[in-house]
Amino acid sequence: MGRVTERRRVVRIRNGGVGVRPDTLVAEEPLEIRLNGKPLAITMRTPGDDFALAVGFLVSEGVLGAASDVQAVTYCEGATADGSNTYNVVNVQLAAGVPVPDITLERNVYTTSSCGLCGKASLDAVRTATRFPGIAADPVRVPAEVLSAMPERLRAAQKVFDRTGGLHAAGLFTAQGELLDLREDVGRHNAVDKIVGRAYQSGGLPLTGAVLLVSGRASFELVQKAVMAGIPVLAAVSAPSSLAVDLALESGMTLVGFLRGPDMNIYAGEERITL
Repeated sequence: MGRVTERRRVVRIRNGGVGVRPDTLVAEEPLEIRLNGKPLAITMRTPGDDFALAVGFLVSEGVLGAASDVQAVTYCEGATADGSNTYNVVNVQLAAGVPVPDITLERNVYTTSSCGLCGKASLDAVRTATRFPGIAADPVRVPAEVLSAMPERLRAAQKVFDRTGGLHAAGLFTAQGELLDLREDVGRHNAVDKIVGRAYQSGGLPLTGAVLLVSGRASFELVQKAVMAGIPVLAAVSAPSSLAVDLALESGMTLVGFLRGPDMNIYAGEERITL
């Protein structure tokens, strides 16, 4: 397993003075996700929670629903020419009888740490039908003052960010503001996949009544991942995209952007935020 952080030499200039010292950086390595032994996708990620990342990605792609859909998740030995295990290749073996999707060139994508949808042929390709269509009927209500306190709670729990300053975070909260889970990664979509994957592994999907908070912007991709996991409320500290708002409205999700202290913009599902 790769390390979450690494040390590199850096020349620092502070107040006109120059010095050389080691700096702690967040690690970034490729992870190849295989499905039944066949390559499906590559993502640049921070090592850690790789199995959760792989199954969370497959939940987002509509491949997995119930925890019983997976027979095993393993690192692939012999992933290199010399037969060693890099811990950068994960295989998800589906249980007997679970349909295997058609892994075409359209789905065999390269996923960068900043964009999880690179290589998708069209918008229709990512509007995958969720296994948990009940978001619009989710009765959860979140007090505005509870929501406004979540970014600070998320930031306070980011242990690796304190050491590197180079990570995105995703946090799963209750409507009462309790932090249930937090994952950090160089890619915000990876952090969300790790959250979803851990819930999948524990039999916790759909995430009814939950609030997902992300440390950056709210892209279409993140809304899609939340929809696929049955999450009714998604909040971001930065802006959403137009497609993110469109998908939130279509799915009945509550989407909040620019969540900074008591200030926020509610782009969809405002009835769930109580004042």
